[in-house]
Amino acid sequence: MACGSLSVHLPDGRILHGAGAEPGPQAAMVLHGWKLVWRLLAGGDLGLAEGYRQGEWSTPDLTALLECGSRNEAPWSRATEGGWPARWAGRLRHLLRSNTRGGSRRNIAFHYDLGNDFYAQWLDPSMLYSSAIYPTGTESLEEAQAVKLERIAQHLALEPGDDVLEIGCGWGALAQDMAQRGARVTGITLSAEQLRFARERIRQAGLQDAVELRLQDYRDVPGTFDHIVSIEMLEAVGESYWPTYFATLRDRLRPGGRAVLQVITIADRHFEHYRSGADFIQRYIFPGGMLPSPSVLASQAAGAGLRIRSSETFGPDYAKTLAYWRQRFQSAWPSIEPLGFDEPFRRLWEYYLCYCEAGFRTGHIDVGLYTLEHAGS
Repeated sequence: MACGSLSVHLPDGRILHGAGAEPGPQAAMVLHGWKLVWRLLAGGDLGLAEGYRQGEWSTPDLTALLECGSRNEAPWSRATEGGWPARWAGRLRHLLRSNTRGGSRRNIAFHYDLGNDFYAQWLDPSMLYSSAIYPTGTESLEEAQAVKLERIAQHLALEPGDDVLEIGCGWGALAQDMAQRGARVTGITLSAEQLRFARERIRQAGLQDAVELRLQDYRDVPGTFDHIVSIEMLEAVGESYWPTYFATLRDRLRPGGRAVLQVITIADRHFEHYRSGADFIQRYIFPGGMLPSPSVLASQAAGAGLRIRSSETFGPDYAKTLAYWRQRFQSAWPSIEPLGFDEPFRRLWEYYLCYCEAGFRTGHIDVGLYTLEHAGS
């Protein structure tokens, strides 16, 4: 180990302990049986996640444990690599979840159609399911989400009367915000649950004349727009469809307009290994998804005749956002469980939120607002 420490409490009472020379997370895990060892040998990091979901091991601080693994990349990878059959099986499963039009609808429904009531229990009242921005670090989650909306409007250079396309409109918070700033908004989603909620939100705000929301694939949108915005949606497109996505941005964006994307990226040094398999997020949370690296993002944009005008990254703010979500999820569990969710689901979602938080803490993944324009602008 290079940094931090890890203690592993075995079922027979023995304790294995490792520590690095540099300071870092102090982590511990308790094995409740030997089954996890076989899961690790067969499934690697996916076996670790599945073991946690099934209650085969526990830890006093899951984020610290996963951060310790991320910061001690080489030994952690050796322990959680798994056999090649499992890795190739995971890759094949991921490829079979390709984001064709039908596949996209199924993949989005897998995550977002868990129900509006589920997400309302632990997201803040805005129902924004993307990173907030904390300029001072003292903002509440709700305040930081409002900062993010303001920042998006600034990057768009949004003016009253602008026609804006929002690809992946979620539960409608951004569409409502832009309409209240005087824009005319067309929002699209593939989640019927989100669409129902967002339309009611817009109706209650009295913005029906300024906002049109559709159940529609981004590839099927006609017309052109002054600006385009797409918040943490590129991650769901899938690598094979990145050229189509960026070509759609190019074709729908009027000359002189801007496209603002909020995108989660994986560090360039990890991209090739990451794309060769299927990680925990792709297996359990966002089937069909894929993160670009910063250089791949720029290359895909350039290939479609777009250029990145500016970028603003704020990975540590996502770690903070995820910590808020995790705390709210755990506090709300007594209200979530009666909606039809069981203990393995609870542990899976805790693992998901902690896994992502650890990734942003270590810089393994990052998030940013990228402002694109036509290359000739």
